[in-house]
Amino acid sequence: MTDMMTSIGVSALNAAQAGLLTTGNNIANASTPGYSREQIIQSPSPSLGSANGFIGQGVNVTSVLRIYSQFINTQLQQQQSTSSQLTTYYNQIQQINNIIADPAAGLSPALQSFFTAVNGVANAPSSVSARQAMLSSAQSLSGTFQTLNQVLTGLATSTNQQITSSVSNINNYAQQIASLNQSIIQSSASNSNQPPNTLLDQRNQLISQLSQEINATVIRQPNGSDTIYIGNGQSLVVGSQAMSLQTLPSQSNPSQLDISYNTPNGTTLRLPTNSLQGGNLGGLLAFQNQSLVPTQNQLGLIATGLGATINTQQAMGQDLTGATGSPLFNIAPPVVIANQANTGTAAVSASISNASALTGSNYTLSYNGTQYTLTRLSDNQVTTSAALPLTVDGITLNSTGTPTAGNSYLIEPTVNGAQNLTVALTDPNKIAAAVPVQTNAPLSNIGTGTISSASVNPGLPLNTKLLDTVTFTFTSPTSYNVVDTTTGTTLATGATYTAGAPISYNGWSTSLSGTPQTNDVFTVSANTSASNDGNNALAMANLQSQNTLLGNTASFAGAYAQLVSQVGAQTSQLQVSSTAQTNLVNQTTATQQSISGVNLNEEAANLIQFQQAYQAAGKAIQVANTMFSTVLGMLN
Repeated sequence: MTDMMTSIGVSALNAAQAGLLTTGNNIANASTPGYSREQIIQSPSPSLGSANGFIGQGVNVTSVLRIYSQFINTQLQQQQSTSSQLTTYYNQIQQINNIIADPAAGLSPALQSFFTAVNGVANAPSSVSARQAMLSSAQSLSGTFQTLNQVLTGLATSTNQQITSSVSNINNYAQQIASLNQSIIQSSASNSNQPPNTLLDQRNQLISQLSQEINATVIRQPNGSDTIYIGNGQSLVVGSQAMSLQTLPSQSNPSQLDISYNTPNGTTLRLPTNSLQGGNLGGLLAFQNQSLVPTQNQLGLIATGLGATINTQQAMGQDLTGATGSPLFNIAPPVVIANQANTGTAAVSASISNASALTGSNYTLSYNGTQYTLTRLSDNQVTTSAALPLTVDGITLNSTGTPTAGNSYLIEPTVNGAQNLTVALTDPNKIAAAVPVQTNAPLSNIGTGTISSASVNPGLPLNTKLLDTVTFTFTSPTSYNVVDTTTGTTLATGATYTAGAPISYNGWSTSLSGTPQTNDVFTVSANTSASNDGNNALAMANLQSQNTLLGNTASFAGAYAQLVSQVGAQTSQLQVSSTAQTNLVNQTTATQQSISGVNLNEEAANLIQFQQAYQAAGKAIQVANTMFSTVLGMLN
């Protein structure tokens, strides 16, 4: 009897000791990331039958249970992946929003300053200082475009670096998880009834960190290992084997990075960008494709549209030397990038044919052996053509050489627009402030007819007869003849006079009004008073408020305001979404911690409980020893 009681006491002592050790371990790891609290599982030892009934033989510690919810943990990992993506995206786009929305550093002040200087030339066309001020404002404007673009280019470089770092982290986590899988398999095989709690916690923590880099799907295997999938089902970890990712320059656009998957058989598979969702990597890729590239293109569109429109008006004017205006700005041509996998000798080039029709989108051009397909990437609108040249959205595509089926090209019409917008003129006398033609009504006219100032018709190249002298001679108060006296060509005979109606010849337009009389003459000829004429500069200044961009729906400032509004709306939406997702993660983390987290107050109570149990077990052993001594004493 005393042996049985001693055995019961020892089992109780061992159970209390296991409880104390487990509780102490919980307390020690209360702040350890990923740790799940543990508790001992006890079961009674088999009872011993006797004449008086079954008598217990003590207690066994069957296992140390890890308090853990797979469902809550999986939910938390998914939420962390989404939260990480939104937070990363928000932090990146906020940098764009801060610079373009800055009222001092943004484009709006530079635009206003430039057009104020143009108005200054219109009001004082002979003033060299006003012309120099216009050139200085143009330099400042182009510098602002370049500064804004430098910020975006710096973000592009930083984003590529962060993508590379994220891929490195993913590979590192995959290797560690695979190593833990191997250890867990071995531990489970050596003792199939006892889970390796510490190893499981470490693996779950690594999977949580992996989920913050990329969205991962985890499948538990019968042998205790976790198989992890990413992208479109590519396996990242299988048992003790870890696959890897790497970054490569994109075949279609070397300035960006592709993520490639190294398959178990040694081949490399480039993963579609849209398949890599969640985590820091998903946020960086989404920012790059959905915000950074469109913003840089839109800024380039404004710069290209401004330069082209101003240059067109400049070409329609006359400078102080009497020459037709030369371009004020240098404009960047579209960028065409041939896919590195292309074969054949075909080379595709692009040029801007109509700046007002530019959309700010990039395009892909592919050839299937019989026709070209041009896809606008902003909305996937498709245009097909059997051959080039092809003109779409203000760009014209040409090719040389022989194309091969499967060839493709990336077309970036405005990506370098802001970076390469520079001032072409250095001589203020070259500013074409004057209209190259002038109108005149001699004092010998007897009627009250008047002729308005002439303006050059839009469109280049200019009419070769623009500077010819043209006369309107009235044969009656209601009709007139039109003669190009420079060439001696009659342009019209017996034209009907309508007061105020536009009259256009040789690339210019004017109008007559009042009541002319027979033999009254009106003349349009080359401007000989360019130094005092600011009409073309005035027309240039008026471009500030005209809708010349985005299909003639927006002015320069309006297009920039749209860009600021779009980026601001995206930033605000991401801020709200990121905050909401972070709150959701916090709530789920609180739920997860209520299950798996260590409560120090509870552990303190357990510590007292197991301490008392240990003392009681020791007392039971002491009583058993006393009883045994008493029995021995009775025998003596």
